[in-house]
Amino acid sequence: MELQKWILKAEGILGIKIAGVTVGEIIMGGIVFLLFLLFRRHLARWILEGLKKIVVTTSTKIDDKLFQAGQAPLRFLFSIFGFFMFLTITGFLNDFTYGVIKSGIIFDLSWFLYNITREFEEEIHHFMGKVSKTSRELVSFLIKGGRVLIILLGGVAVLQEWGVNVTGFIASLGLGGLAFALAAKDTAANIFGGIAILTDNIFKIGEWIKVGEAEGIVEDIGIRTTKIRAFDKRLIIVPNAKIANSNVENFSRRDRRRVVMRIGLTYSTTKEQMEQILGRLREYLLSHPMVHNDPLLVYFDQFEDSSLSIFCYFFISTADWEEYLKIREEINLAIKGIVEEAGAEFAFPSQSLYLETPVITAPIHSKEKTSKFNQSLPK
Repeated sequence: MELQKWILKAEGILGIKIAGVTVGEIIMGGIVFLLFLLFRRHLARWILEGLKKIVVTTSTKIDDKLFQAGQAPLRFLFSIFGFFMFLTITGFLNDFTYGVIKSGIIFDLSWFLYNITREFEEEIHHFMGKVSKTSRELVSFLIKGGRVLIILLGGVAVLQEWGVNVTGFIASLGLGGLAFALAAKDTAANIFGGIAILTDNIFKIGEWIKVGEAEGIVEDIGIRTTKIRAFDKRLIIVPNAKIANSNVENFSRRDRRRVVMRIGLTYSTTKEQMEQILGRLREYLLSHPMVHNDPLLVYFDQFEDSSLSIFCYFFISTADWEEYLKIREEINLAIKGIVEEAGAEFAFPSQSLYLETPVITAPIHSKEKTSKFNQSLPK
């Protein structure tokens, strides 16, 4: 009897309606939704493992990339389906909730497309570089632009789903739209500046550039900004609009580095030694495989305060800084050897001080004169 009372009481509670839906239906829908949330990982794993077995057997890598791109969106899709089942069981499925479901599906699809651009980024780089010889930086810019476009189209689709006329909405903004356009003009200038950088091929990632006070290695060329890693490891972020309107020095694009140096020899160097050193220097630099012959200037041109100065002006055929330093070291050691073989010496800044001491002499004829002379000397 007690059990029957409890059953009747439970049936009475479950039969209570809230917003036209019984408590029993709400509880049943909630249980189904919770089951989907609890088991979505296992269900998704079961489906994904089945797909993975199929993907592994194929020779192409395209399905592997699609598989990686679709894992997270598929798990989210189970949550959407669970919520849909809850709405169906409870009877809460109406125009509003159906719009929520469709918005979730649009978001999930946009997420999947966004992941595809990430997974296939290297393949897109390879294809564009092979077909149209497009630079890697420009392709990266286009990929980022594609991702932004996916997000914008997804947002527009969601707004359209809710009955918002996006075109009419933007047109109806009036002064607000004008204010927004003015506020976004810097962003637009940076975007067009980035396009100018990539289309004009001003610089690439990994090159050494200088823009105003910013100097270093280019790490990234973004839609709005360019990131430069300074030599002291600071990260400098420069707006693309500033780069597009500034003088850009690209040190990596040069094919050679200039060398301007002076060799100072002591004044004890003879004319024959100087001629021998000059001849040997010219011969060595002309025969060096990494030294440009035009221009190549080696001349004894100045008598300096503490040295006989030889002026050297030439170019080394490399843009790489470390290689340049190695060649400079090799040339400097060769110059030292040439000077030493000629028996000359390098000069260094010095001063010579000459002291002149006056000598006083006087004839001494008597003790009186000697006494007077001693008295005249300074004490």
